[in-house]
Amino acid sequence: MPATTGSHPQRWLILGVICLAQLTVLLDNTVLSVAIPSLTSELHASTTDIQWMINAYSLVQSGLLLTAGNAADRYGRKKMLAAGLALFGLGSLAAGLAGSTAQLIAARAGMGVGGALLMTTTLAVVMQIFGDEERVKAIAIWATVASLGFAGGPLIGGVILNHYWWGMIFLINIPVAVVALVAVLKLVPESKNPQGERPDLLGALLSTIGMTSTVYAIITGPAHGWTSAEVLVPAAIGAVVLAAFALWELHTPYPMLDMHFFRNEKFVGAVAGAILVMFGMGGSLFLLTQHLQFVLGYEPLEAGLRMAPLALTVVALNLTGVGPRIVMKLGTSPTVAVGMTLVAAGLASIALLGGGTDGTYWGMLLGLVLMGIGLAVANPAMANAIMSAIPPEKAGVGAGINGTLAEFGNGLGVAVLGAVLNARFAALVAVTASSLPAALAAAGGEAERRQISDAFATGLQTSQLVGAIAVFAGGLLAAALLKRAERAEKALAAEQPVAA
Repeated sequence: MPATTGSHPQRWLILGVICLAQLTVLLDNTVLSVAIPSLTSELHASTTDIQWMINAYSLVQSGLLLTAGNAADRYGRKKMLAAGLALFGLGSLAAGLAGSTAQLIAARAGMGVGGALLMTTTLAVVMQIFGDEERVKAIAIWATVASLGFAGGPLIGGVILNHYWWGMIFLINIPVAVVALVAVLKLVPESKNPQGERPDLLGALLSTIGMTSTVYAIITGPAHGWTSAEVLVPAAIGAVVLAAFALWELHTPYPMLDMHFFRNEKFVGAVAGAILVMFGMGGSLFLLTQHLQFVLGYEPLEAGLRMAPLALTVVALNLTGVGPRIVMKLGTSPTVAVGMTLVAAGLASIALLGGGTDGTYWGMLLGLVLMGIGLAVANPAMANAIMSAIPPEKAGVGAGINGTLAEFGNGLGVAVLGAVLNARFAALVAVTASSLPAALAAAGGEAERRQISDAFATGLQTSQLVGAIAVFAGGLLAAALLKRAERAEKALAAEQPVAA
């Protein structure tokens, strides 16, 4: 049946179901970070292996999100949501039982396929079952769960690892996926656009290859050298393939990403903000969990608890409706600027006040709270801006774009900020080990271990400052573009009565 535009009588219960499904997927973006010490010791994983365990999931997911959104619009959002839950559950089973780094990376890539179907359909369903008067509040709740899933992973992972082996962080997904699947089949109404477009399989292939090649070059840069063939070749492949993707999308009759969306400054501004917020957040959390455990010596649960203020701040502010109220009072562009400035200030606080080896936590706590406030303010505004810039019949594509930006920004943040840290670390200490734990284990004495820890902390500070600069610059750019779009909309609205 066609997509509905009114409110569904069970809309709030359905929102709870799809938020549960979304929470499971998003937790997997960060829950792996607290398992890094276990994976390093039990699977002998190097830093590059760890980065690929994280990026295999996010890159496959981001490469398929747009195609999944097209498929949901054409074939039915309920069908794709159910299929995504099933695939995600099976992938979690394979990951939990993996016996090597290669198996775990492959399983994570498989989970990314299910995650792509889930991420596109959850927001699309929200757009379909809520009327205009409640949609902003529903999106704010959806964004709260998104932020909670992203920021709450370290805490949940720490609780699990405090009692079980690392495989349980994946196996625990299975009962949640089963419950959500049953609820989706019983409660969620089917909606689709009968005139939807065919899935763009070549576009999906090109985008996945292009992004994977680009991030591979960034990850391997510190190890091989930025001018080496091992880095320049995949970087060139990534640039060429992404250019080919853009050309293909401009000329194919059924593009998975309508490149004309980028003529809309409101869309472009929200896109820029979403990518750079997740860039800073993804790289920051990836590095902070290692700093808390490897340098400051906390156990996984202790590290997770110390990361919890970020998630708690986001939940507290969004559940009290702070984000939507600020948007309605200030407008979209000032809200995005304020939110991203706070995220940048949080990253800078961690770098300047909380990134040392002396065991202090207060600077890091201040940074986490500032980042949480920034996320609670900026994320609902950006999600609403992206979705409102896209026609309602392409809600799945809009959700796919929103999810693609988040996943690609997260994966790129892990790669870039991880590469900055590794380059700075290698410049300060002459070690050949493939990871910080291996370097500490190979150290000749306490003085050398202290030197290695100090070098890692210095690399962390540098990488966090790079993230802060990127987020702040992105906030200014996003706000400027959104402001111009708002002025254009007001001018057009003023002209219409005159023309009539």
